[in-house]
Order: sequence, then structure tokens, then C-alpha cells
Amino acid sequence: MTTVFAALYSDEDMSALVATLLRSRGLDITTVPEQATLGKTDREQLEFATSVGRCILTHNRVDFERLHLQYIEENKEHFGIIVVPQKNAYEVAQRIGILVSTLTADEIRNQLLYG
Repeated sequence: MTTVFAALYSDEDMSALVATLLRSRGLDITTVPEQATLGKTDREQLEFATSVGRCILTHNRVDFERLHLQYIEENKEHFGIIVVPQKNAYEVAQRIGILVSTLTADEIRNQLLYG
């Protein structure tokens, strides 16, 4: 069965307002502070997101591009990585909202996407 909207997990450099704005659009999102994973490495954050079936949202392009390639090399799966430039929270939420409303969770799975 295809899941329509990807469940989301925003990393610690993403504004809390982004999560609030995405929730107001009806999206399922949780954050690093809500999950008590503050201070974990990027790899640990991606592993956590994968363990709970969530696509990770980040501004950290370089490290998550590297992690995505490592996952491919290691034949590991993840639920998606969405990299968004650091803009104001409203623009970031809009970019993410467009992506997750255009693509299904299955289409986002194992993908590195740019918003």
C-alpha cells in the first residue's frame, strides 16, 4: 500500500517554526527536541529517522549528501533526505510542503531531494 504523505523529522538546525507551519498543513512531523536526540551526529540522526520511518529535513547539504552516498554504498535504506536552503521559515515550509505533496512517501524513500 502506498503511503501518500511522508512522515517527517526535522534536524536540529531547522527552525521550530517550520515544524509548526508544516503541522498546520496537516503533515506528520516531529523534531529533534521532541525526540530528545539533540547533539547526535548527522549519521545518528539519519539512523534515528530511518528507525522510526521518517524522512529527514535538513539545511546541511554537504554532510547529508555524503551520508546518502554512504548508505548507497552500504546497501542501506532510509526514508528520504530533503535538503532545503536556509531561508525564512515560511519559505522553507512552503518548499517542503510542495515536495511532500507532489511525491508519495514511496517516491521519497531512499532519495536525496532538494527543496
